[in-house]
Amino acid sequence: MKIAYVAAAQIPSTRANSIQVMKVCQALKQNGQEIRLYVPGRLPTRWDVLKQQYGLSTSFDIEWISNWRILKYLDFTFKSLQAVRQWRADIVYTRMLQVARSAALSGLPVILELHNVPSGRFGPSRLRDFLCTPVHKRVVFITRSLRQLVEEQLELEIPDEEVIIGPDGVDLERYENLPSPGDARRELGFPERVTALYSGSFYQGRGMQTLYDLAAALPNLQFVWVGGTSDEVKGWKQKLAAGGINNVILTGFVSNGKLPRYQAAAEMLLMPYSLIVAASSGGNIAGVTSPMKLFEYMACGRAIVTSDLPVLHEVLNEANAIFLPPDDLETWKMTLQSLSEDEPRRQRLAGQALADAQQFSWRSRMQQILDGWTTLQQKVSDD
Repeated sequence: MKIAYVAAAQIPSTRANSIQVMKVCQALKQNGQEIRLYVPGRLPTRWDVLKQQYGLSTSFDIEWISNWRILKYLDFTFKSLQAVRQWRADIVYTRMLQVARSAALSGLPVILELHNVPSGRFGPSRLRDFLCTPVHKRVVFITRSLRQLVEEQLELEIPDEEVIIGPDGVDLERYENLPSPGDARRELGFPERVTALYSGSFYQGRGMQTLYDLAAALPNLQFVWVGGTSDEVKGWKQKLAAGGINNVILTGFVSNGKLPRYQAAAEMLLMPYSLIVAASSGGNIAGVTSPMKLFEYMACGRAIVTSDLPVLHEVLNEANAIFLPPDDLETWKMTLQSLSEDEPRRQRLAGQALADAQQFSWRSRMQQILDGWTTLQQKVSDD
């Protein structure tokens, strides 16, 4: 099938949404689909640059479409759907409600992927309009919790045959044959110490203050923070220096192509979320999130220590991760200290996480999303 992915993501970008879009497109291409990505922009980026930044192995077509920010993607929506029709795509795939609505109203089959509850002045009405269209369509929710929240808050009941629960995924092949933590540290030039690592953005609710307090409380452990903007990294370096804390390595942004080596350099991988977790676009996603780092951590084969957010139990369990109360410094401190001294427990957790990760490849995810599409399309045609 010819699948047109229309995305608001800036390509290239360091943001998680752009990484997720690129991984989805690659998986579709690897699964035998003909994929073309449409994104805002004026200047194309060379494929070798994209390959390194996003950790890609399979190329696919990308079309950059110029737009004016003041128009809030209205011109981009119009231009991209024009291009989609000219290409004669079989499916429009998107995370943009206005694209999904416009495409469906014009009769194009649509797969809409949702990562949060539609909000703002037009979000809820656009979703309702989309769901009322008679076209062949499917809604992908990244968690069961998100589907429940959307249906409750917007007073909707979406037919099961139009819904897929599709958590994020991981490129399993990129996590094969990783070095041991000690070997990875030597490759990266890190000191040889038991290490706990966090990778991801530094947005509010990601637990950066908890990470700072843990480093101060556990000087015998080494902490590695992977990610953050240059300004954020500079600010935390200054704060760490002022506090006399010297057991934290801040790497700054690391391209997705290099990320597995960094994650492999730790015995423990951390997700110290707070009860309120900010998304890049705003809002609180603590109850609905499906973080890509979760699946990367599992595939890395290391012990995972995470805040006990109910939504994370859709993937994790007591056999493959340790759940701790959010923002409870004393419990986090005692647990990390104990786990750092308990290699057998770390190995048990890591082995189970790695085994469980095998079901969460990007390719499997995208195959599941397309499974039954022809059957559903025939049903819509008959109706």
